[in-house]
Amino acid sequence: METQEILGLPLALPDGVDYDDYVIGTYLVSYSAALPIPIIAPMLAVEQSTGTWVPVPGETLEVRCQHIAKVIGVYEVPDYEFAVPPNLQTRQWFVQIAYPEVNIGEQIPMLLTTVVGNISMGGDIKLVDIRFPKKFVAGFKGPKFGIEGIRKILGVKKRPLLNNMIKPCTGYRLKIGAELFKKAALGGCDIIKDDELIADASFNSVLGRVKRYMQIEKQVYEEKGEHTLYTVNVTDKIPNVFENARRAVELGCNALMINYLAVGFPVLQALAEDPEINVPILAHMDVAGALYMSPWHGLSSHLVLGKLPRLAGADIVVIPAPYGKAPVIDYKFRNVARNLTFPLYHLKPTFPMASGGITPSMVPTVMAALGNDIVIGSGGGIHAHPKGPVAGGKAFRQAIDATMKDIPLSEYAKHHEELAISLKEWADPFSKGITF
Repeated sequence: METQEILGLPLALPDGVDYDDYVIGTYLVSYSAALPIPIIAPMLAVEQSTGTWVPVPGETLEVRCQHIAKVIGVYEVPDYEFAVPPNLQTRQWFVQIAYPEVNIGEQIPMLLTTVVGNISMGGDIKLVDIRFPKKFVAGFKGPKFGIEGIRKILGVKKRPLLNNMIKPCTGYRLKIGAELFKKAALGGCDIIKDDELIADASFNSVLGRVKRYMQIEKQVYEEKGEHTLYTVNVTDKIPNVFENARRAVELGCNALMINYLAVGFPVLQALAEDPEINVPILAHMDVAGALYMSPWHGLSSHLVLGKLPRLAGADIVVIPAPYGKAPVIDYKFRNVARNLTFPLYHLKPTFPMASGGITPSMVPTVMAALGNDIVIGSGGGIHAHPKGPVAGGKAFRQAIDATMKDIPLSEYAKHHEELAISLKEWADPFSKGITF
């Protein structure tokens, strides 16, 4: 077989492709034992690149040589060598496909169209990882601020940051929200975010919240000497989302929040790369479970919550933590955080924000898992403190300080009333029959 014919095949050795020119997708495939995945895999590669279910005249050898995707690995688990058990019903495989980067360009919509695409409807196929070439990532600016930039804004050099989600999630008027914001800020919250369920509501507008909350932020700073970032939720239809963001920044808002999966990665990227929006962006994870929760379909969580929003420019990404109400495996939690913070070409690290039923008693565990370059998010754990949100914020800051000093919370609580009350109230939130 001539070299050109080989190059036109949807197959290659892992060593036979230039990794600088290909995006590599790794898939977990589970099919009936009767289906020969080593034969089917090249069909998937053709489907997601140059071809379709039947040969067409335009798919010439020249086109295939330059643009066909290539299966570079098919690995069965377990790795049968001499015989397959006769009564086996299902077989699991890892399949790696190399997609020419030139087919995609430096953008997320065509990336997802290519590596997820039609084959996501082809049965039990889950995209478990994507390896990006440098030329692909070079097309993205990534986080404008990242961990270092946000620390510089707040003047907090080492400790974890504390975020509060205003609760209730929605339905409250501006007067109530302003009071809750003030109390959370006085309690020591570095960041206060809207809940994802309230944006530019008819009963509580984005611009109304920005004007009032930023007045309060200045008052609290004058009193305490600590700044508070307010991440107003600008999620909306297009073009309103951009108008919300620009008007919020014009009015002095010092951060933004976006439900990035609901509006789409290109909207997040456009906000992050807009020179008029020179404030950090917090990306909220709603809708994420629909993409990653199935063990056999969709995408893995570290792509949905980690690598892709970082690529699109999120400075902070909310991620579910396994210590509260979130159903997540500890290793998956850590892996998401790695994809947000470990070196990735030129991209700045993004702050992972552990969230979901977090209370002060969980602070040492979260910090032990991820270190100090994290945001600890709490809603009910602050607002439902028996002595109110000011005490709730103080309890968290006390838990963070104790952990930084390597002092057990139970010991530190002897001299810090807010923490002591919180530990008593939420030693184990599920023991009181609380449901979420």
